[in-house]
Amino acid sequence: MARDDEHPPSPRATRREWLGLAVIALPCLLYSMDLTVLNLALPRISEDLRPSAAKLLWIVDIYGFFVAGWLVTMGTLGDRIGRRRLLLAGAAAFGAASVVASLARSADTLIAARAVLGVAGATLAPSTLSLIRNMFLDPRERRLAIGVWISSYSAGGAIGPLLGGLVLQFARWNTLFLLGVPVMLLLLAVGPVLLPEFRDPKPRRLDVASAALSLLAVLSAILGLKLIVQDGVGVLPVAAIVVGLALGVVFVRRQKRLEVPLIDLSLFRAPAFSASLATYLCGALVTFGSYVVIGQYLQLVLGQSPLIAGLWMLPGSFGFIVGSLLTPALARRVRPRTLVAVGFFIASIGFASAARLVAFGAPGLVVATIIYTLAMSPAFTLGTDFVVGAAPPEQAGAAAAISETGAELGGALGVALLGSVGTAVYRASLSSAVADVPPAALDTLGGATVAASKLPSTAGAHLLGAARAAFTHGLQVTVVLCAAMCVVAAIAALVGLPRGQTRGAD
Repeated sequence: MARDDEHPPSPRATRREWLGLAVIALPCLLYSMDLTVLNLALPRISEDLRPSAAKLLWIVDIYGFFVAGWLVTMGTLGDRIGRRRLLLAGAAAFGAASVVASLARSADTLIAARAVLGVAGATLAPSTLSLIRNMFLDPRERRLAIGVWISSYSAGGAIGPLLGGLVLQFARWNTLFLLGVPVMLLLLAVGPVLLPEFRDPKPRRLDVASAALSLLAVLSAILGLKLIVQDGVGVLPVAAIVVGLALGVVFVRRQKRLEVPLIDLSLFRAPAFSASLATYLCGALVTFGSYVVIGQYLQLVLGQSPLIAGLWMLPGSFGFIVGSLLTPALARRVRPRTLVAVGFFIASIGFASAARLVAFGAPGLVVATIIYTLAMSPAFTLGTDFVVGAAPPEQAGAAAAISETGAELGGALGVALLGSVGTAVYRASLSSAVADVPPAALDTLGGATVAASKLPSTAGAHLLGAARAAFTHGLQVTVVLCAAMCVVAAIAALVGLPRGQTRGAD
C-alpha cells in the first residue's frame, strides 16, 4: 500500500479542523485522568462504602478492563454508524455514568457505574483518532494532530493524581467523578458544529458473536496478567491467559470465514501496520512496566507520600508531551523509521542510566525518565500515524481500536512481566541478605515494613534496610531489561518500518 507521503499534496486543514482537534483533546485527557484519579481516594472510599478487598480492586480495575475489552467493537462500530455519532453517544453515557458514580452509596453501585464509564471510555480513543485520520489529510499536519492527541493522554495521566489530591483536600471523594461532566457537556455542545461526520460508505451488519469473542479474549488475557501482578504466577491467572489466547484464536478464525468480519485481517498484511503496532506495543510495555516499579520505589524505599511521588514523576509525563509535539517537526528532517529507531536507542540509554542514577534518589530517576520519555515519543506518535495511515479511511476506526488495544495489552504485559522480574530479584536478594526472612517480608516491600515493625529494633532495622536494598536491586534489573527491550525494538523498527519520507522532503 502506498504511503501518504508519496501522494500529491493533500488539502490543508482549516481553522475548523484545528478547533475540532482542541475539542477532541479534552475527552482524551479526561479518559486518561479517570484511570488514575481514584488512586488517592481509595482510603476514603473504603471508609465510606466499606467494600471487601475484592470489591475495592474491582472499583479501581473495572474501568480499565472494560475500556480495553470494548475498544475493538467500538472502533468497528464507529466505522459503521459514524465516528462523530459514536463519540457523542459515548460522551453522553460517560457524563451520565459519572453522575451515577458520584451518587453511589454502595460498592456495587460504584462498580457498575465504573463499568459503564469503561464502555463509554472505549468510544473515545478510536473515535477521536479515526476522526483525526479523516480531518487532517496532509501527513505532516496529521502527525502534529496525533502528537497533540497523545499529549492529551500524557497530560491526563499526570494531572489525575495531582488533581485528585487537590480535590480531596477540600471535598468528598464523590466530587472526583463530577470533574468530567462539564467536559462532556462541552463536547456535546460544540462537537456537532466543529467535528465532521465520517463512516464507511457501505456499512454492514455488526457481527455480535465476533464482538463478544473480542471482548472476552481481551478481558481474560488482561485479567490473567493483572492476577499475576497481584498474586504471582498460579493456576487461575495462567488459566485466564490461556482462555484469552484460545478465544483470540477462535476470533481470528471466525474473521477469516466471515464475508463481513469485525476486523479486516488484511490490515496486518501491510508491513507498516504490523511493524508499527509491534513497536507501539513494546513502547507501552517498557513505559507502563517501569512506571509502576519507579512509583513503588519512590513511596516504599524513599518514603514519599503518593502526592509527592506523583510530583517527582510529573517531569516524565511532560517528557512525553514535549516529545510528542516535537516529533512532527523532527520527522520533516529525519526519516520517520530512523527517528523511531534512534529514539529507542536513546531510550535504552535512559533506562540503563536509571540503574546508576538511582543512587542519587528521586532527582537521579527524574533525569533518567526525562531521557527515555523524550526519546520514545516518536515511537508513539509516528507508530500511531503509521497504523492509522496504513488503513483505508473507511477502516480508520478499526485500525485506531487495534492500536489502542495493543497499547492496553502492552501496558498490562509490561506491568506483569517487569513486575514479576522485579519481585523475583527482590525475593532472591532479600533471602541471600537475611536469614529466616518472615514470609510476609518476601511478598512485598510493604510486607517487609510491617514485619520489621514487629521485630526488635536492631533486627527490624536490618530487615528493613535489606528489603529496601533488595527492592532497589530489583528496580535496577528491571530498567536494564527495559533497556535491552528498547535495543531490540530499535532494530525491529529499522527492519520493519516503512522508509517513509526522505530527509528534507515535503
